[in-house]
Amino acid sequence: MSKNETRSANRKSDIISAAIEVFAETGYFRATTAQVAERAKISQPYIFRFFSTKEALLLTALEVSWTRIIDSFRKVVESASPEQLETDLIRAYEEILNTYQNEVLLQMQAQTIREDSIREAMRGGFREVRRMVLDAFRAAGIPNAEERTMLFLARGMLCNISAALLMPELMET
Repeated sequence: MSKNETRSANRKSDIISAAIEVFAETGYFRATTAQVAERAKISQPYIFRFFSTKEALLLTALEVSWTRIIDSFRKVVESASPEQLETDLIRAYEEILNTYQNEVLLQMQAQTIREDSIREAMRGGFREVRRMVLDAFRAAGIPNAEERTMLFLARGMLCNISAALLMPELMET
């Protein structure tokens, strides 16, 4: 990769990171590309060099957030013992929630956006996570794998709500 290509890739990454922060803080509909540009310390027109619309930027931000979760879970699935699988997946998600909270908040907001492309991005992410966890639970011989997968996903959603509302008591066992 040339120096210019590397710089361009870094700038694109900076824009996505800034968009995740701004969208999570302000909300997708209230956020502007001018705010994203200011956060990324670039000019607003430079955003459109990489993203044709604000929606395209949101879709890329969602892809980044889903990829992080899927890659994290994949590492756990490939290395965890059957006895530790669910616990290690929970820990992996808690780590994502603690480290990349804005991405999780962005996903929570995106769940309410009625644009078909955004809904499909969210459905695709959830499908992939569900499939991966269900396949891993089945391979590990976990009884009632379908129900355990549903409970795992439900607990993840409760973790999101707990973090968004600053209500850790929702997660007390």
